[in-house]
Amino acid sequence: MKTVRAALLRVFPAAAMIVALCMLGQPAIAQDTTHHNDPAAQQQPAPQPDDQSSAAQAKTFTGKIVKAGDKLVLTDAEGKTTYLLDDQQKAKEFVNKNVKVTGVLDASSGMIRVSAIDPA
Repeated sequence: MKTVRAALLRVFPAAAMIVALCMLGQPAIAQDTTHHNDPAAQQQPAPQPDDQSSAAQAKTFTGKIVKAGDKLVLTDAEGKTTYLLDDQQKAKEFVNKNVKVTGVLDASSGMIRVSAIDPA
């Protein structure tokens, strides 16, 4: 009986730790709160095409276009943030000038998909 108790005292804490770590690693599962019999819930608006959502994400960035290596970039007024510009041709005519760049920022790469560049 003592050997069974000793074995359980050793195994139980390890098993509890494994269960706790597994629970922490699992993402929370969202519950579906919509009622399937509710006609209003079934008639959700269709997702908008990407070009409309991209237009909603377009922002204006201000700063100075400067050369960084072989690329032209937009540096904000404080010089703390630098954005890559996907349209190098548009940027060429504004080198070392203060501008307003309108476009969509790809946060993962730090690149602005340029729609327009205007003098500031």
